[in-house]
Amino acid sequence: MILSQLPSLTEDDYRPLPTTARTRNGVEFNPSSDHWNYRDGAHSVNLNFSVIAEISPMMRHSLKGVLLWYAENLSPAFLISGFAHFKRFFKELFAQNGLVLEEVRSTDLINYRASLGKNKEWFLGYVAGFLKQWEGLRLPGVSSDAITFLSSIRLSGNPKGVAVLTMDPKQGPFTSIELEALHCALNDAYTKRELSLGDYLLAWLLMMLGQRPIQYAYLKVCDVLTISQDDAQTYILRIPRAKQLGTLPRSSFKERALTPQIGALLLAYSETVKAQFKHHLDDPNQAPLFPENLSGREYPPRLEFHQTGQHIGQRVKAIFAKLQVQSERTGQPLHISPTRFRRTLGTRAAAEGHGELVIAELLDHTDTQNVWVYVEATPEMVARIDRAMAVQLAPLAQAFSGIIIDEDPRQGGHPASNIFAPQYTQEFTPVGDCGKNGFCGFAAPIACYTCRKFHAWLDGPHEAVLDYLLAERQRLMVGTDPRIAAINDRTILAVAQVVQQCKSIRTAREQHGG
Repeated sequence: MILSQLPSLTEDDYRPLPTTARTRNGVEFNPSSDHWNYRDGAHSVNLNFSVIAEISPMMRHSLKGVLLWYAENLSPAFLISGFAHFKRFFKELFAQNGLVLEEVRSTDLINYRASLGKNKEWFLGYVAGFLKQWEGLRLPGVSSDAITFLSSIRLSGNPKGVAVLTMDPKQGPFTSIELEALHCALNDAYTKRELSLGDYLLAWLLMMLGQRPIQYAYLKVCDVLTISQDDAQTYILRIPRAKQLGTLPRSSFKERALTPQIGALLLAYSETVKAQFKHHLDDPNQAPLFPENLSGREYPPRLEFHQTGQHIGQRVKAIFAKLQVQSERTGQPLHISPTRFRRTLGTRAAAEGHGELVIAELLDHTDTQNVWVYVEATPEMVARIDRAMAVQLAPLAQAFSGIIIDEDPRQGGHPASNIFAPQYTQEFTPVGDCGKNGFCGFAAPIACYTCRKFHAWLDGPHEAVLDYLLAERQRLMVGTDPRIAAINDRTILAVAQVVQQCKSIRTAREQHGG
């Protein structure tokens, strides 16, 4: 039976829905409408029931009744996720039998379970909770045998920690080399004014603190705090908690200490944002730390001009997409998501010896049931990087961002800017020169090979530098923590890349009779 052929329903067929309801956060909406579209805290709720053509009008009415209960009692994130799972559920049932659904029966659940396979069986588990609530509300559309079936089976849960345990190159934690590359590219882009200060700070906070996008969406300028003691300043960011059952937005916080460099920048930035909103808000201290562009749209009370969590997530992806940082594991631009930074924070904390309680605190978990994966994660493969591996990984990592100077080092450059490395090469032949022609304060030549201002001499002793770094890494692997030994891994790849490029240039020159 197609939808247009179903008989129209009367008020006797089902209980009418109210025209006005309030979410747990106090947002009003019309549950009888086919399109629920409203802003609830930092979530944008957009549920279009009319696109679910695979169910009868009665089923659609009951579905609204079930989701109304969730809207009134639980978080908007849970509501949005439930709607998405129901859409998938109804679409699959329609694909199996081609009939518009008028009631969920046990045979429907058996067929849906079979279509999912073991790894996705948790999809049914997610829907099961909603279906039991459906039956508990005494709404038509779910048969008693369906509830009996759900009560009689044991379903596999959502697989936890697979991306972390396998160090998945697209969904798992970043390696130390990848993370350092992101740091360098972010600083470089800000220095070249390719990023605004707001974008730069948002990206750094995500890398440092690993909080969820919605937590950054809830931040206000008043959450940037300073503590002065003994002529020193400590910078604190008060992070609103998220995903705590039964709590309202900005009802509880966690304080996180910031590095002095980022803290000072964030404080100055917050003052700029406060000044921007002094004519738009009664109290500019309540301005969002990462605001939306000024517009005439309606906002929830006390969240004027705040972005949604979805917008913050999209903004983060756009920021890092500009950097085009490559992975040494795939040779492709890094796949960026806020979740990967959370997973990296947890993995690095475990590698430093912290236990489950500390990791749960860092990631703002209420308990430790989901943090075991970081403690048991397979250690990052830092045990072996020899010359052959460095040469193989170098083109993928693209760690060298300077240029090769194809001339005799004695004929060009400014002597004062020449960079020597006698401790590595046992000679005073320069490895290159600094295109900045200034003192940067970083240790040469280690910091130079990954700096875009570095001019590497074609005839410089780069192979000697590479040999030294590899030997030093091997020495440290024997006597210290492997993480200390791996601290210069990205530099090793950069030097290996210079060695390869110099060889290619010399080979091309010989072939052309140069």
